[in-house]
Amino acid sequence: MNRLSKTERILSVPGLLAFWDFREEAGADRVSQGRCEYRLEERNGPIERAADGVFGPYAAYLRFGQWFRIPRGRCPALNLHGPQAQLTVAAWVKREAVAYDGCEAVAGFWDETRRKRQYCLFLNLKIWNSSQQVCGHVSSVGGPTPGYMYCMDASIGGTPVPFGEWRFVAFTYDGKAARSYLDGRLDERDTFNPYPYDGGIFDGGEDGADFTVGAVDRSGEPGNFYTGLLGGLAVFDRALSEADLRRMAEVTAHIR
Repeated sequence: MNRLSKTERILSVPGLLAFWDFREEAGADRVSQGRCEYRLEERNGPIERAADGVFGPYAAYLRFGQWFRIPRGRCPALNLHGPQAQLTVAAWVKREAVAYDGCEAVAGFWDETRRKRQYCLFLNLKIWNSSQQVCGHVSSVGGPTPGYMYCMDASIGGTPVPFGEWRFVAFTYDGKAARSYLDGRLDERDTFNPYPYDGGIFDGGEDGADFTVGAVDRSGEPGNFYTGLLGGLAVFDRALSEADLRRMAEVTAHIR
């Protein structure tokens, strides 16, 4: 029997940079545990604390149009980039269905307006005939994929992420391919998951993208809003294995 608490189980995974459990009250910064203590600032807040959590009794409730951010200079360890970059972004989400049916950004460094894309976990990316799946967006160039209007490089799963249920979503990048996971399992899809990509991660420089949660900068303003509960968020500086992610998924298996 694993006697570690849910939080301790996440904190014990090698490579963890920052983990947020969103237990703080509305109006407060959300502060990470792990190697780094980084503060997520509310945007268009206050962001409600809902009594429906994963790592305790609470979660953050992002209404449509709300998001969190950390200014780039205040979270240097999360600024993963370069030809050898590896990473994992993992989140415990309970989506809410709203009239908006566009892309939903969960977390990452992704500024489309200024061509400062690096990496970002998305849902419902809507490229390559996809809809509602887990998506791991990566960019080695910052701007659109050469030959396209937008960045088209992403691992995209084959299974829609349901609304109104706690689910564990994640993506990894190991320098050779991006992979998207749903509930700790590689959600395989021909051509797109795994998604071969050996270009590395773009270096946005000092004026690159901020780290944002629940939205990204696009078309000159915040958008691609995620709506619903966010019970946990973790960023790692390595590509976790499927076995690692399956163990992390166990913390939500009983609350779906």
